[in-house]
Amino acid sequence: MTRECAVLLPGVCAALADPRQPGLDDTCLEKLLDWFRRLTWFDPTVELVQDNPCLTELITSVLALPDPSPSILSFTLQLAGILASSESRFQHLQQEKLLGRLFGPEGPRGGAAWEDASVRSAWLKAVHSMVHHQPALLLLCSTGGMDVIFTLQGDPSLFVASAASQLLVHMLTFSLESETPKALSTKGCDWPACAQMIVKHIQESLQSSSASHIEQSLKLLSNLFGSCFGSCYAAWTEVLWLDIAKQIESFLLEETVQAQPLLANLLLNVARSPVFCGTEGSFWALVTSALEHLTPVQAGPLAVGLLKLCKCPQDVRIQALTVLLQPMDCILRAASQPLECAGLLDESVSDPGTVQSLLSSKTTCAGLLCQTLAHLEKLLSMKHLRVDLPCVSLLHSLMTILQFCSGFLSPTSPLGSTINRNLINCFRVQKSALDVLAALSKEKDCDTLIGSLFEVLLAYLQSPNTSPTVLKKTFQATSRWLVRLQELSCSNSQWQQTEKILEDVFVVLQKRLCSPCWEVRDSSLEFLTAMVKCLRDQKEFRQCLLSSEVLRLTENLLEDPESYVRASAVTAVGHLALIACFAPESPVTGNEYHKESIVAKLQEILSTDSEGFPRRAVISIFTKWLREGQLEDTEQFVSRVIQTVEHDLDWEVRLGGLELVEVFCSQTICQLSQCPDAPVSSAVTSCTPQNELLQVFCRAKLFGFLFGSLCDCDKPVGQRACDVLVGLRGHFYPMSTLENPQEIEDSPAGRGIAWLQRTLRQGSLAQNFPVDGGDGVDFQDPESMMLALGAVDLLELHDELNKSSDHVEESPQSLLQDILATVGTIEDNEVDCY
Repeated sequence: MTRECAVLLPGVCAALADPRQPGLDDTCLEKLLDWFRRLTWFDPTVELVQDNPCLTELITSVLALPDPSPSILSFTLQLAGILASSESRFQHLQQEKLLGRLFGPEGPRGGAAWEDASVRSAWLKAVHSMVHHQPALLLLCSTGGMDVIFTLQGDPSLFVASAASQLLVHMLTFSLESETPKALSTKGCDWPACAQMIVKHIQESLQSSSASHIEQSLKLLSNLFGSCFGSCYAAWTEVLWLDIAKQIESFLLEETVQAQPLLANLLLNVARSPVFCGTEGSFWALVTSALEHLTPVQAGPLAVGLLKLCKCPQDVRIQALTVLLQPMDCILRAASQPLECAGLLDESVSDPGTVQSLLSSKTTCAGLLCQTLAHLEKLLSMKHLRVDLPCVSLLHSLMTILQFCSGFLSPTSPLGSTINRNLINCFRVQKSALDVLAALSKEKDCDTLIGSLFEVLLAYLQSPNTSPTVLKKTFQATSRWLVRLQELSCSNSQWQQTEKILEDVFVVLQKRLCSPCWEVRDSSLEFLTAMVKCLRDQKEFRQCLLSSEVLRLTENLLEDPESYVRASAVTAVGHLALIACFAPESPVTGNEYHKESIVAKLQEILSTDSEGFPRRAVISIFTKWLREGQLEDTEQFVSRVIQTVEHDLDWEVRLGGLELVEVFCSQTICQLSQCPDAPVSSAVTSCTPQNELLQVFCRAKLFGFLFGSLCDCDKPVGQRACDVLVGLRGHFYPMSTLENPQEIEDSPAGRGIAWLQRTLRQGSLAQNFPVDGGDGVDFQDPESMMLALGAVDLLELHDELNKSSDHVEESPQSLLQDILATVGTIEDNEVDCY
């Protein structure tokens, strides 16, 4: 603790303990606790409380108050817990007889303040902080603290109940740290005292007739096995599991027990323990039983969790996959009678009637399918899935679901008709099914159904009943499958099918680009951009694109009344230009898509559009064009752009301008030094024509923009500008042979450089940075800029810009001053309020 803070602390403690003072903001109290946590974390000695007796005086004073405010009492409890986290400070507070009065039966837990949930929560947090040594554990066990924690597991406040459960996990784990698991018995008699109390409580709760007690213990067990306990204490884990396994099994078989939903999470956390990695033993038999007896909704999370485990036995893995596929199998079988294609499953894990019943109910059908589809999407995103998915049947089932939802299918079976009625226009299921459909595009086995799949996707794209959100998902799935179609046509020469599908897609896209709904226009443009990114090198795609009306319609949307649409149109036009304007092999006939025209339109948007989104899109596209080498006369182009963006009110546009400058600098250095792909920051050989480089950068007016951006009121802009300047200095001064500021003061530009250094040190106070050469600085003079790069302390500026904006305001000294100012005990001019 600094001397300044030690001087302020007694006044703060006195103010906190004074009931006449107005209550402090909870944020201030939390920051004060955070400061004490940092102090005690690095220093476990007793000196903190010995050298600052005001801390114990504060605790004593608050305990003496007849009716302390909940916030001050909560603060005092947590402060005491933090101070007592080391054994030496714990003993000191014990000698002062404070800890028993705070955490024992005569403390807050026996008074009226206990009715406030914040006090109960603070008591638990304080105990959690304190229990890092055996004396603290003994204090709780000997003063009835354990019973209090057990009771708080069922607290009406979810925050309190959760904190109690987490505390018990911590206490059980901590009590085992100094123990060795020698000669463990399955009866638990070898557990340390505190651990034995917790284990006994768990066992008694599981056997009680109270559903809430059973639920609390199952949650506690789940947290326990899900923590480091399950992986670090293998022997104890096995003993605990053997103690409770029979009871858990009985819950699975008793269908009336309300705790069944919690069993899946518990079993999954136990399965993650190294103890149960082997294929032998009764545990996996219990998991199998759970997959059979839990409802499909309850078993789904368990099944997908098991499939993610590396060491789950293969037979259990197959059974888990079967649970997930059962609803999809039921959909396929319900779609037609007799079944036109093979189902997904040869046999079910549990009664198929249960799944059929859930899908037949309006209230449960969508929920079950959305959960199942979400799990399947997770599996498809895994790099190494240790079971084989029946992808063809799964894709067929997904198409069937989408046809049910849109009303395009008329099933003949009674079950199919019921499911059809339940799913019609169900947007939730449509979006989930389309997500899985997109994920399936990377699976090679599904090629045989690609024609039927595009029929379903095109039907959705064409239908006026498709909602904007579902349409967006359909576009995303379509773009993924178009890439797969292109790969397929390249390998087996199915050009005609590909051309027909692309033509149909562009017909639909033209219609959607003219939609009265702005979300649809926006999604259509995003889809177009995604297609261009993936397929621009494919001849069939370019032909279909250039022969359609899409180019004209997209350019028209640059003037859309909705700013989001204009931004998406800018991005789409920028990518389309790579095909229509910049690619020499496919020029567009007519006047509508000339390179100069497109560049001029985007520059106009950058300088005149009233919204930030389109302007950000323009600067992003310009940077992309520059990076891909698609622009001519880049020096003049970059100069014109940065003169526009340096005055832009949107900081992200200014940041984009700096990225453009960075790319331009890298390319220019590479071109003039014949050094391919060198970043700005790399040192190039001494033969680099530095004067020519400096002249190019000065003519483009880069330095005024870069040095001015260092004082930008938005920190990310200043940070990026500094990064670029540091990189340039690394090029022009590769051996750190920087200029001596004292020597350059005598040069003609010396006064200007000294002014520049002083101005930059003012940081954001210099927001109106005179880029036109204030006080003699010529930002277009190569010699002056060479001196500036060598003399200005850019590394110091870099450190300042990367400091947290609150590094001064949130210092402990400032915090203590703020608290004293709030209670009115110091003069206004001493305050550092923020």
